[in-house]
Amino acid sequence: MNTNATSLGATDPGATAVITHRVRDGKHDDYQKWLDEIGPIGRTSAGNLDWHIIRPIPGLTSTYTVVIRFDTKVHLQEWMKSPVRQRLIEKVKPLLVSGDDFFISSGLDFWFTPEGAQTKVPARWRQGLVTWSAIYPLVIVVPLVVAPLLRLAGAPNNYYLSMFVVTGVVVFLMVYVVMPYYTKLIRRWLFT
Repeated sequence: MNTNATSLGATDPGATAVITHRVRDGKHDDYQKWLDEIGPIGRTSAGNLDWHIIRPIPGLTSTYTVVIRFDTKVHLQEWMKSPVRQRLIEKVKPLLVSGDDFFISSGLDFWFTPEGAQTKVPARWRQGLVTWSAIYPLVIVVPLVVAPLLRLAGAPNNYYLSMFVVTGVVVFLMVYVVMPYYTKLIRRWLFT
């Protein structure tokens, strides 16, 4: 057992890799078979906590996003550099429009890492302030839009169902709409 990884694990908050693969047209079934092969291997690697696949929306996107979390950054890096993963990445490359794109982060850092940057992350207090300033208007406005739409769709008037949908919409908007543009808009302030 790697004692460095073990001793680091006591203070290491863990790490996440966000992997994006743009799959060629007509190759999605082959890519799914590849996922079925690599998934069980990755999930059994040392320190793996979970493995999520966000599939493309048919007719809109061709990008799969795989989010994997490990208990330590060391364990994640060991998996990402492992010979078995490298072999499987070589196997999938003909199915991809571009290469094996990924970045490794912890916490909410991935919202604040500029494209192409490997290590520069703003101060935590700035991350918190930006996240709060983005979420606040969303939690005010989204329920005002979602609740009537749920009623119009015939959903029962249920607080937990409404909050489930509202939080899903807020998270979606934060990850895919608000934060990518907001952090670009204020990046000068973020990184000063």
